[in-house]
Amino acid sequence: MRQFSRKAMIAGAFGALLMGVVLGGCSSLSTDHVDCNVVKLQSQSGRSDAEIASALGASVNDVAKCHGPEKSGNSETGGEPSPY
Repeated sequence: MRQFSRKAMIAGAFGALLMGVVLGGCSSLSTDHVDCNVVKLQSQSGRSDAEIASALGASVNDVAKCHGPEKSGNSETGGEPSPY
């Protein structure tokens, strides 16, 4: 009986771990976020927003959001990086 209990606990822990990995991986498949670095590189190579969106499985609007101003740097200094 003790062996069955131990095997059942191991199987249950493995199943819980597997479910956690599967559910965690599904969240990365959503198209809510587009990697703007990829969009920038594809745009520089001459591809249109529609082509990039098709290749990434995203909407054209999501791809177009990546063409906005850069978000790095210090907003208090007009976007210039800090000298420190």
